[in-house]
Amino acid sequence: MLKLSKLEQSWAFYDWGNSAYSMTITSTILPLYFKAVFTNGGGEASLSTAYWGYANSLSTLILAIFAPILGSIADYKGYKKKFFTLFFGMGVLFTALMAFIPDAYWPALLIFYILNAIGFAGSLIFYDAFLIDITSEERMDRVSSAGYALGYIGSTIPFIFCMAIVILAQFDIIPLSVGNASRLSFILTAIWWGAFTIPLLRHVKQIHGIEVEPEPIRKSFRRLVNTVQNIHHHKALFLFLLAYFFYIDGVDTIIKMATSYGADLGISSTSLLVILLATQFIAFPFALIYGWLAEKFPGKTMLYVGIGIYTFICIYAYFLNSTLDFWILALLVGTSQGGIQALSRSYFGKLVPKEKANEFFGFYNIFGKFAAIMGPFLVAIVTQLTGKTNNGVFSIIILFIIGGAVLFKAPQPILNE
Repeated sequence: MLKLSKLEQSWAFYDWGNSAYSMTITSTILPLYFKAVFTNGGGEASLSTAYWGYANSLSTLILAIFAPILGSIADYKGYKKKFFTLFFGMGVLFTALMAFIPDAYWPALLIFYILNAIGFAGSLIFYDAFLIDITSEERMDRVSSAGYALGYIGSTIPFIFCMAIVILAQFDIIPLSVGNASRLSFILTAIWWGAFTIPLLRHVKQIHGIEVEPEPIRKSFRRLVNTVQNIHHHKALFLFLLAYFFYIDGVDTIIKMATSYGADLGISSTSLLVILLATQFIAFPFALIYGWLAEKFPGKTMLYVGIGIYTFICIYAYFLNSTLDFWILALLVGTSQGGIQALSRSYFGKLVPKEKANEFFGFYNIFGKFAAIMGPFLVAIVTQLTGKTNNGVFSIIILFIIGGAVLFKAPQPILNE
């Protein structure tokens, strides 16, 4: 593994901390808890999957609308960390508060999830943009990949503890209901996320940016409009973003909807939790391998490897009919999930002008988040219309095909040529 400097470690530990949220809240315990609350109230399991998809779409829509202007304002020196802290704090707070919502109030649970999802995703706009402040272009692929790798391992520690509590409650070994055990996991996740963000808050500072000037909001809007009007000057960036728009949507949708899909197939909650934990362990070395291979082969080549594997995953998912099939699917996801995300981040980081990094990472976020509206909505609507979740998952394949086709026309960063 690449040896990281203290500054790079402080940055990467945010991946270590926030990945507990991705694992526990986005992918596993909360979706299962929501499905149980919804079905216990008389709702159909497939309809809960649809509502979960709509909630994910709404949270990403709200953030995507504001991402570019927030990024543009954060280009002023000293603003990046303030915005990061605001969204990080919002995410941690509403993650913890979900623990206090009574079982019967599943709409409130979805609302709090939408709010903490906005906080989580909003913090990533500024976290990703800090990549240019904490390392050199030559180290970006490896450092970005190391961050994702740390995230996969870091997320497993609180997740194992949370999973153990839920399983012990399920078998009446501890004096907690499964619902209360799930709520406790929300609090533990918030604590873990908050604790491992402290190094970034203490050590990471904004290096690149523009000097603060009067009327920053109005002038940020002006810069943003100017960027859009002169988009032909940034053709390479926006061509890559268009490709990213499609293929990262497929990646995010599979991450967010996998647990609901497995539950609809009849796979037990315990099996799903164990499978997804194993996926994290597989993802750790493969994220590092992607970073290492990006130094041997062009970054675009490695992105195509990830897109190809995800295309196969969509095809394989259509024919799933057993727990073993879901095991195979999850492990395939683990081989490329971190790699394709890490190399997309570093690929883009090499293309952006450093003094406008936050503005462009705002666009990076909006393309990713608007895309993430389409994928879950596609799964939700196809599932609801056909009554079969596998049809919804298979429909994602079109996103990888379009993304791969557009990526073919995107430039390779000069550093990797």
